[in-house]
Amino acid sequence: DQVAEGRLGPPTVVLDHTSGFEGLLLVDDDLLGVIGHSNFGSIRATTCVYKGKWIYEVLISSQGLMQIGWCTLSCRFNQEEGVGDTPDSYAYDGNRVRKWNVTTTNYGKSWAAGDIVSCLIDLDEGTIAFCLNGISLGTAFDNITRGTGMAYFPAISLSFKESVAFNFGSRPLRYPLVEGYRPLQDPPVADLVKARKLLGYLKNVIHIGIDVMEGKLVEKDTSMWQLQGEPTVLITLAHIFNYFSPLMCKVYLVEDVLMTFLLSILERGGAVEAHPLIQQLLDLMWLLMEEYEVHECLKQLLMSLLRAYRFSPIIPDLGLQIHYLRLTIAVLKHEKSRKYLLSNVLFDVLRSVVFFYIKSPLRVEEAGLQELIPTTWWPNRFTKEGKESKEMKEEGAEERLRRRAYERGCQRLKKRIEVVEGLQVQILKLLLNNKDRGGGEASRYIFLNKFRKFLQENASNRGNLTVLCPPEYMVCFLHRLIAALRFFWDGHKAKTPAALSSEEAYVPPQLFYNGKVDYFDLQRLGGLLSHLKKTLKDDLAAKANVLIDPAELQAVTMDDLDEDEESATSAAQSQRPSAALAIGGALARPGWLSSPTLGRANRFLSTAAVSLMNPRRPLGTLEKIKVRTLSVEQRTEEDIEGSHGNEGLLLGRPPEEPDQPITENSLLEVLDGIVMMYNLSVHQQLGKMVGVSDDVNEYAMALKDTEEKISRCPKRRRDIHEELLKSQKVFSEKLNHLSRRLAWINVTIYSKEKMQDVYWLLRVCIRTIEHGDRTGSLFAFMPEFYLNVAMNSYSALKNYFSPVNSMEELPGYEETLMRLAAILAKHFADSRIVGTDIRDSLMQALASYVCYPHSLRAVERIPEEQRISMMKNLLAPYEQRPWAQTNWILVRLWRGCGFGYRYTRLPHLLKTKPEDASLPSLQKPCPSTLLQRHMADLLRSDRDLAPSFLNSVLNQLNWAFSEFIGMIQEIQQAAERLERNFVDSRQLKVCATCFDLSVSLLRVLEMTVTLAPEIFLDWNRPSSELLLRRLAQLLNQVLNRVTAERNLFDRVVNLRLPGLESVDHYPILVAVTGILVRLLVDTDVQGAERATAVLLADPCFQLRSIQYLLGHAEPSALAAAVPASDKRHFSLHTYTEYISVEELAKVDKMLSHLSEESKQAAATTLPTSEEDLCPICYAHPISAIFRPCSHKSCKACINQHLMNNKDCFFCKATITGVDDFTKPASS
Repeated sequence: DQVAEGRLGPPTVVLDHTSGFEGLLLVDDDLLGVIGHSNFGSIRATTCVYKGKWIYEVLISSQGLMQIGWCTLSCRFNQEEGVGDTPDSYAYDGNRVRKWNVTTTNYGKSWAAGDIVSCLIDLDEGTIAFCLNGISLGTAFDNITRGTGMAYFPAISLSFKESVAFNFGSRPLRYPLVEGYRPLQDPPVADLVKARKLLGYLKNVIHIGIDVMEGKLVEKDTSMWQLQGEPTVLITLAHIFNYFSPLMCKVYLVEDVLMTFLLSILERGGAVEAHPLIQQLLDLMWLLMEEYEVHECLKQLLMSLLRAYRFSPIIPDLGLQIHYLRLTIAVLKHEKSRKYLLSNVLFDVLRSVVFFYIKSPLRVEEAGLQELIPTTWWPNRFTKEGKESKEMKEEGAEERLRRRAYERGCQRLKKRIEVVEGLQVQILKLLLNNKDRGGGEASRYIFLNKFRKFLQENASNRGNLTVLCPPEYMVCFLHRLIAALRFFWDGHKAKTPAALSSEEAYVPPQLFYNGKVDYFDLQRLGGLLSHLKKTLKDDLAAKANVLIDPAELQAVTMDDLDEDEESATSAAQSQRPSAALAIGGALARPGWLSSPTLGRANRFLSTAAVSLMNPRRPLGTLEKIKVRTLSVEQRTEEDIEGSHGNEGLLLGRPPEEPDQPITENSLLEVLDGIVMMYNLSVHQQLGKMVGVSDDVNEYAMALKDTEEKISRCPKRRRDIHEELLKSQKVFSEKLNHLSRRLAWINVTIYSKEKMQDVYWLLRVCIRTIEHGDRTGSLFAFMPEFYLNVAMNSYSALKNYFSPVNSMEELPGYEETLMRLAAILAKHFADSRIVGTDIRDSLMQALASYVCYPHSLRAVERIPEEQRISMMKNLLAPYEQRPWAQTNWILVRLWRGCGFGYRYTRLPHLLKTKPEDASLPSLQKPCPSTLLQRHMADLLRSDRDLAPSFLNSVLNQLNWAFSEFIGMIQEIQQAAERLERNFVDSRQLKVCATCFDLSVSLLRVLEMTVTLAPEIFLDWNRPSSELLLRRLAQLLNQVLNRVTAERNLFDRVVNLRLPGLESVDHYPILVAVTGILVRLLVDTDVQGAERATAVLLADPCFQLRSIQYLLGHAEPSALAAAVPASDKRHFSLHTYTEYISVEELAKVDKMLSHLSEESKQAAATTLPTSEEDLCPICYAHPISAIFRPCSHKSCKACINQHLMNNKDCFFCKATITGVDDFTKPASS
């Protein structure tokens, strides 16, 4: 038989899903698509070939690691070895651009998602070749093994998450141009002939009309053809369709015959509306075909369109994409077809989100971007840190011309892409149509239910990657959906002037607690929904008239709540004549009333249990019935929009919400879904694509560097010169490629319009949070993602869109910045928010907000009482909460005011290049005197605040510095061992963090001492003497550890270990000096005396530590023994750029003051016998006795102990009082 010559296996070729790779791969229902579900899984087809020339196609859906080709039955694959790794298998891998047959060599081009790979085998010549999008990559292998027992199967190996679809010939090949090669599966030749003939008859009927008067046939213009009910025409058509219908259920024929015909109708150009013929043909199909046939035919048609759209190569005018989208629009314009497809196909069978995606070309030259953007350009003005410098250096005339030509090219590209985006928005407008109520629900309500389900799959299946919508599709879907939503929103506003415009859009708070919108198991600000319903049940009843059914508090999960939905239709019909009549006498949906088992007509609503309890207006009979909330899939228009005084989605309006219409309820739900989408994956994707512009900057710097080297290269070194020229060529080629790719990304992802969408979303979230906040305790019901999106969208605008478009130009930018600042300031310590992650995010957002001058000014512009309450929250004691972030915020507000604290980067790190100069911590100091003033007022006026705050700061400093010292001891010991040693990099990181924490805690102490010195020096305050003693003790400890010559600290700093870069003498000593100068020099005489007395009384005080600061060496034998090379002393005098002359003068003054005082103190102190010393510190004489147990210590020890603990040191009895103790005179 000629047909099967050279081929073995079933005539319908599919993937062999029983070959022992179950679980390692997931195979689609049609057995043609496959997704990797393990490290490296392989699968082959059911049919093999042993002579002749054969071809099959693979549609690449993801561009990762795959090996595609041919294998024999004897090949054995495992999780490491796949197709191409055994002697008789051959593969092409476009991810690594190589071919594989046990060994590997370079071959072909890199592939991208949306490409089609054709695999060709010629068993007569013994060669294997591959094509990419119809372009031959050349012969990959020749002389392959042939002969008895050698038959080749199509096969693939793919890594985790990668996905492809095969076409062995069940559909027309996309690139069948290769001469003499046959698809593995034969086309249905006989059916094709029939279908084409029948289509010819159909065209004839449309072309020709009957002129009844003349009694002859006349040719007609087809585009305006309509079915006018002429019986002859109808009967003829019915005959044709009798044969045509069954053929139209077959994939191959739908794609080859029907789709081609429909596309040819649209080929003449013009608007889609100008081709009513497609609508007429769809009417005919619904009229003359069986329902199941129409369903199958439409399903196959849309699948073919989606495949064609997704796998068309990109050409400069995007003509192919536009062509397929126009036909999709024409089909969806047909109401009956649209509703069928929405209900059963678009979200259930297809990934219709693909229609809203514009793939970005990886291989720029094929996409014709060279013609579109002939001149490339990239930024090449850089500062030392490698950031593009903001000050425009004079760009040369040539440079300007290049930049402008590049920008014109980008504009041309943008216009073309906007055409496609416009068509995509048009599709969504059709799906969001709410006026097509003919025959059941309007499209919008079907779409809403499907959209919610789509969100649920993406929200709850974070682990199951096969169900997830790829983030790059999500980004495009989000932008098109925003465009369509705003179109309908503003359309509604035009009709109802009282409603809000889309510029003022927000989501009202009752959506979050009335249960009408399903948030799946997403976290709320106040925790889990079941918990909130229990704890806030009284608030819901009082504020929003929402009753929670007691039975429901036991049933926690949604599944428990889906009880029987037996219909109580008769009761419902008697009560609701309007509804019953509207749906033609019989109620379409079961379960209007609750289950009869409870026997009460006013049983509470189940899932949200919403009941209007004490209404603000008298209830009509309609409202007294409690309607059950339906599961997401079953909600009708009435459940969403409400009717006759029933508020639908907006049930349970709290008194704080204005009683004015916002917009149509259904649009609120779409808006809520858009915010959720941004949170699911759009934000990460926006961050990911920034990589391309980073690459451009890196290559641009490398190119500039190379060009500078070329100009410096001596004439005689021709070899070096040639190497440099080679590098220059490589870099500029790469930049040409990248700059065109960047143009595409900037137009599709970071354009001004996309930026405005994200900005609009930010403002929606801000308004939603503000409205929710007004509802008091009910704010806890808001899903966490609203706060996340508010923070993330701001960060996206600031960090991802900024090089292309400036954020400052957005309308109302300053005000938005201030409102966001108010949200962060208010909610970072909001007790209604319980999630640790979200609280951390809020704190981090506030911390980065105060690092940048423009956003810090926004914080200063929020109302005064909010600023003061923010500072009060920052000054809460550091126990019981994550304090490092709040401490860092205080440090940022101080940085720029402290002693020697005007640096951006530490002196010893200036020569190194920071990884990312845009980090918040690397911003220039911008202190806020306004917020410092609030802090000073709070510390002075609130008698309890200052002691508890400072006690906690001192405790944390004690902890952080002790941990740091403990760790450097371990590191030092490890470094001194002779054998090769590795210090764990994590340990180094933790060590550096403890050091940074110690420095920032010292800076907060310096800030406090400067702003409110009386807390330490005014001894009329009960705790100030104790605080001063503790402060002195800690400062002396730090000084002794850091200033001792050749000690532990010195040695570890000199090792300069990677990870410990920030550990140095300067930051910590300058911070300590700042505190000492403030206490001993910058204060009144009495204060200085008290501080000096306490400092000298501390047993750890050593004058040489203070001398060390100014570089005075120790006059000791030890110093003499040190070799001269090591005599590099630390001295504040060497940091003239960092420390001012006035500051240095104060240190000198302090040193001479302390030298003088310590001499006098030494002369007056009397020796104390050992038994009179305090047994805890052995530094001070015993001066206190405890009640009731009569144990003794010095006052300093017991006072410090009592700040944190009330038990006796010795016997653990609870201390009720402390009395002074003086030793009786010895007899």
